[in-house]
Amino acid sequence: MKKILLLATGGTIASVEGSEGLVPGLSVEELLHFLPESLGNVKVEGKILMNIDSTNLQPEHWAIIADAVYTHYHDYDGFVITHGTDTLAYTSSALSYMLQGLNKPVVLTGSQIPISFKKTDAKKNVLDAVRFACEDIGGVFIVFDGRVILGTRAVKMRTKSYDAFESINHPYVAYVNNGEIHYQWNPMPATQKLSLNTNLCTDVFLMKLYPGMKPETFDCLKDLYKGIIIESFGNGGLPFEGRDLLFKIKELTEMGIAIVITTQCLEEGEDLLLYEVGRKVAQHQVILSRDMNTEALVAKLMWALGQTDSLERVKAMMETPLAGDLTIKSDEEAFK
Repeated sequence: MKKILLLATGGTIASVEGSEGLVPGLSVEELLHFLPESLGNVKVEGKILMNIDSTNLQPEHWAIIADAVYTHYHDYDGFVITHGTDTLAYTSSALSYMLQGLNKPVVLTGSQIPISFKKTDAKKNVLDAVRFACEDIGGVFIVFDGRVILGTRAVKMRTKSYDAFESINHPYVAYVNNGEIHYQWNPMPATQKLSLNTNLCTDVFLMKLYPGMKPETFDCLKDLYKGIIIESFGNGGLPFEGRDLLFKIKELTEMGIAIVITTQCLEEGEDLLLYEVGRKVAQHQVILSRDMNTEALVAKLMWALGQTDSLERVKAMMETPLAGDLTIKSDEEAFK
């Protein structure tokens, strides 16, 4: 018999009508009540970690969730984490970095409609998550609307539709159809022993570039943050005519601040070597994001800065694939 631990954190799936709108309110026992009485050769036990809207979920909560999985790791065959959808992809990414060497599935899921409502996607999502948590596979995954997504590759694309999440720049791991798992991609098994590392530096700022941004904006950030992620245009260049941002990038990197360059485009990633506006940026000690998504970049940068103060080491950690978060292509492949 498979033993699965369901860790409840709140979110829409556990929400009830409150005086000012939906608010998480169901206990883990009430959540489990909505599962079928018979799950075959599967036993699901529950534990509540928190009961909050995921908008209020902070990096400190990531550590609580990771610690719960680590603490109970040898007691269960798999884990299901019920979570609000708004920051679910950030949490799945963070768990992928904090829990390395997983040889069991850690599955996050949630819903667009509370599980207690007559019409809801929650029951299917939880059942699918439990089913996938029984697989002999290791890693962090999101199961939602019948699709299994690697934890570092998910992005919430829709605010109301059941198919809220997409796998960006990476194949779906699998589809779940009537309890049957149909694999599209198989992760490599972990070769290292399970480790827990919840040291995070949350002094990270996410900036979306737009035409007309003042270079002086960076002066407001340099004393507050140790890392800045810049969502630039297209392949990732920065303006150097009119309002010159390059000078500020040089200044910040020389101060030891980690600067990550990514793109506002969801698919295919950055390529700083393609255009002059990108090559001028690449001359500085910036961190290349390649095809990582923003959610993974935020979590990974917090995690990397939590390990070291060395900009060189942070850059090396960020640019090294971890938990399937980025694709390394050769120069020849990049220009095909």
